[in-house]
Amino acid sequence: MTSLPIVIKYLIVGLISMVPIVELRGAIPIAEGMGLNILLYYPIAILGNMLPVPFIYLFARKILEWGKDKKIIGKFFTWCLQKGEKGGEKLKATAGNSGIFWALLIFVGIPLPGTGAWTGTLAASFLKLDFKTSVTAIMLGVILAGIIMSLGSKIVSSFGWPGLIAILAVILVAIVVSILMNKKKNK
Repeated sequence: MTSLPIVIKYLIVGLISMVPIVELRGAIPIAEGMGLNILLYYPIAILGNMLPVPFIYLFARKILEWGKDKKIIGKFFTWCLQKGEKGGEKLKATAGNSGIFWALLIFVGIPLPGTGAWTGTLAASFLKLDFKTSVTAIMLGVILAGIIMSLGSKIVSSFGWPGLIAILAVILVAIVVSILMNKKKNK
């Protein structure tokens, strides 16, 4: 990939950030690996991740409902519907109606598999949130995920394996603290 023209590299970043599941969580480390400029790849990844959002909000649920009983695509479409419904229910149960904006923002912003703009937008459509609120929360979540991924990618590219180990240690500590806090809260 190093021999590709610079414009093509940035185009690849934009296209990868549009792909479901991968989104900018995959595009940013790839951009960093190609040695691209963060001041250019970051907004391109954000824009690429946000471009599908209005279409997902307006059409995805209708298309998934239509295709869930089709022979070849039915299982995948059903999986997507279940994922969206589950994500929406989880958000609503966690935040209630008043905190749904922040819950959606955090859901999209924490760069874990299955929590990006695609799933967040589908969940917002299942929850029947208004378009403006959904897009705003998702946009802020994508920006947050981009910041987290950019920092993580810079650390790994600068420090190599020790940087990756440090990031994994921080994530592990955050998970343990979260579990302990939930146990304490449930008592």
